[in-house]
Amino acid sequence: MYPKISDVLYISVDSGDEKETGIQYKSRIADIDEDSMLIEVPIQEGSGQLKKLFVGDELSIYFMTEGGVKNYFNSYVTGFKQDVIRMVRIRKPDPDSIGKIQRRSFLRVNGELEVAVKTDKQLRFLARTDDVGGGGISFYCDAEHQVAEGEKVSCWVVVPYKNASLEHVPFDGEIVRIKALDNGRKIVMVKFTAIADMERQKLIKYCFERQLDFRR
Repeated sequence: MYPKISDVLYISVDSGDEKETGIQYKSRIADIDEDSMLIEVPIQEGSGQLKKLFVGDELSIYFMTEGGVKNYFNSYVTGFKQDVIRMVRIRKPDPDSIGKIQRRSFLRVNGELEVAVKTDKQLRFLARTDDVGGGGISFYCDAEHQVAEGEKVSCWVVVPYKNASLEHVPFDGEIVRIKALDNGRKIVMVKFTAIADMERQKLIKYCFERQLDFRR
């Protein structure tokens, strides 16, 4: 069952930061077309603060149906529309993906891609990603590379496609979490703070190709 125009959506945004992911926003559906939904800019519950979204941001959403049943689905931002008010365009979910059980998995896939990292302390090194998404990446880091949560990084990641072409995707990010591994290495989780819409779409394309591989 699809939500309808004027239905309220309850939204969480995946930024790679667990604290931010726990924040819930409310929005309302303004229009629906064949491939997408137009929603009002989400507002944080309690504070009333507007949430600025970017193309590629990954969203976990639920809406209420009769009897107070929560219906969950995942989506992502595909664009914006300026009318009387600014609206956010999100991908319309597959009907089969809407369920009564919460799904926390965003559009994020496992993949070992080469990433070049430069920190704001001018430390430079190459690493391999653990996962990739429209809102951020995580990568493996050797013990000798001293990085810290909250540190800013400038990176580019090599993205391969099914047709054998390669893209180099640049972005700026912030380290939101570091997870220590038993072997002394660590996984560094980065959310994007500056990435061109065109570059983010390249990562989303890669994620979709990987998801198709997993389904097969």
